[in-house]
Amino acid sequence: MSGRKEADSSEAARDAELVRATLDGRLPAFEQLLDRYQRAATARAWRLLNNREDAMEVTQDAFLKAYDNLRSLSRPERFGPWLMRIVTNLALNRRRYRALRKGASLDATDADDEHLELPDERSVTPEENIAGEDLADVIWRRIERLPETQRLALVMFSIDHMPQKDIAEMLQISVEAVKWHVFTARKKLREQLKDYL
Repeated sequence: MSGRKEADSSEAARDAELVRATLDGRLPAFEQLLDRYQRAATARAWRLLNNREDAMEVTQDAFLKAYDNLRSLSRPERFGPWLMRIVTNLALNRRRYRALRKGASLDATDADDEHLELPDERSVTPEENIAGEDLADVIWRRIERLPETQRLALVMFSIDHMPQKDIAEMLQISVEAVKWHVFTARKKLREQLKDYL
């Protein structure tokens, strides 16, 4: 366990060094920060948005915002968590924007609904449904069907391992509500996946 703490401390020290170098005008230092966090930032954005193009855009915007606001970072060793908070906030904003646009387009006309055919999931048994399909894909599809707050709380807490306090702040709910949403989401997933596991 102490080895992991030492590695985290070493990573934080390296981040602080790169942040200071960037602030001194050495652009290659920021490029190194990009290299260090590109994958994690994109993965978080994708999990929150479930759309590759949106995730790439949010990640790029987050790095630009981080660069523009780097002087406001009071603890350079916390660059990683700070950047991930920016990514999360931008992704949540993008989700809200998409939801507003979707709502507006749904109000426009019902004529398109006549051509919309959704498959009946009950027509296929769980065994047939999973045949030839990766269990991880099934799980992600079930996660995507959760109510938004439950899904976001579950992803940020259980997958991204974010502190509940940070999740509460980002979702603008209490820490107790975060715990409840994670608990409820896990319970729903267990129920939906019981035939698969």
